[in-house]
Amino acid sequence: MSSNHGIPSRSENYGEWYNQLVLKADLADHSAVRGCMVIKPHGYALWELMQRALDDLFKETGHVNAYFPLFIPKSFFEKEAEHVEGFAKECAVVTHHRLKPNPNGPGLIPDPEAKLTEELIVRPTSETIIWNTYKDWIQSYRDLPLLINQWANVVRWELRTKLFLRTAEFLWQEGHTAHATHEEAEQEALTILHECYGRFVEEWMAVPVIKGVKSENEKFAGADHTYTMEAMTQDLRAIQAGTSHHLGQAFAKAFDVKFVNKENQLDYVYATSWGVSTRLVGTLIMAHSDDKGLVCPPKLAPIQVVIVPMGRDEETRERTFGASDTLAAELKKLGLRVKVDKREKESPGFKYNYWELRGVPVRVEVGPRDLDSGTVIVARRDTGEKTTLPLGDVTAHVAGLMDEIQKSLFQRALEMREANTKRVDTWEEFESTFAGEGGAGFVLAHWDGTTETEKAISEQTKATIRCIPLTALDPSDDQPGVCVKSGKPSARRVLFAKSY
Repeated sequence: MSSNHGIPSRSENYGEWYNQLVLKADLADHSAVRGCMVIKPHGYALWELMQRALDDLFKETGHVNAYFPLFIPKSFFEKEAEHVEGFAKECAVVTHHRLKPNPNGPGLIPDPEAKLTEELIVRPTSETIIWNTYKDWIQSYRDLPLLINQWANVVRWELRTKLFLRTAEFLWQEGHTAHATHEEAEQEALTILHECYGRFVEEWMAVPVIKGVKSENEKFAGADHTYTMEAMTQDLRAIQAGTSHHLGQAFAKAFDVKFVNKENQLDYVYATSWGVSTRLVGTLIMAHSDDKGLVCPPKLAPIQVVIVPMGRDEETRERTFGASDTLAAELKKLGLRVKVDKREKESPGFKYNYWELRGVPVRVEVGPRDLDSGTVIVARRDTGEKTTLPLGDVTAHVAGLMDEIQKSLFQRALEMREANTKRVDTWEEFESTFAGEGGAGFVLAHWDGTTETEKAISEQTKATIRCIPLTALDPSDDQPGVCVKSGKPSARRVLFAKSY
């Protein structure tokens, strides 16, 4: 059954529900450039709030922002073998710096005389260009740690796209840090995972995550090991909500980044890199939204409160508009983001649907009869619950709802995850759990630790190891057992799911 916005229901067609919601909630649009998207003002306002919160968390933990070039010499990628292999298929390459008229017909062609002496890669990630720069910045342990982040766009050539979740160009942040010891780099990777990404996704996005280590097969290309956070979508798939990589000394060795340590010996620095992207907007949508449209946690809602004044004639509207402006001013003094919808040609019902679709957490209805009785109606987006309140109580009530809705959304998402997480001990049950095209929730099962078994499981079920959890969901998960596929010894259960 479709919603009143013409969006398919989640149960009817989850993929199309998502696609249509993104378009009709004015979050993004398709671009004339295949594989790319246009982020519309409402979607970009959501991303800006994400940026602001994350940037504050990075700076609280000692990081600073910088910016590095979009173009990277191809030779830089060739210096770190595992890294270039991991990104080679996604790279866009610049070969010429000028066009000229086509002598054989209409249009333009690359000018052969303007061919670059070295081809340039359009940034898919910045480890190589940054580490080539760091070799000039780091000479001594006194120069460390170097804690730098950049906000940028990247290009990873992708034609099977889904707005926000997978596009050829996307926005993100990428942190790149340098440290004197392995232990310091390890602490950095975990600080980002727990104190920055973990806090943001759970406290701002209201999305519970399972933190863990990626398997060798799933880790970032060039990393020593990768930490990840995995969230569950409402169609019971996993979505990666952030990664933090301990790079060891591989990039320092590739770009000859050495420093004199406290023992006055020359050594290579240790590195981390970490990033989250506009994919988080898609994660938020898939975790919380419903058949009426976007459901946005108050902390990240571009508009937290919409006030809808009513009235068919000018005299009545003057009363309701005035009361709405007064209420809006009071709410803004509390730091809330408020919109008064004074459109006269649209009906109240149209406005209710309009703002529901766009995910505004709280709606206040101001009608002439309500004002006569000294009340207004307050509606919650997450539950649809309506409450009639004395006008003097509205400001405090709405302010309280912000925290209440935020916590409620997290709890609802947590309960969904817990209800769809199970432990599996036999291959027959594992196969049957992941049979079919849809998601199957999270499965904790034993694995023998080999890439061979991991690939076999993925090929036969489309389920992948999302992570090896850092903290067991249940004490029994840390106990040894036998691999669900090979029957060989297993140290502990790991998390499997189908994923985006």
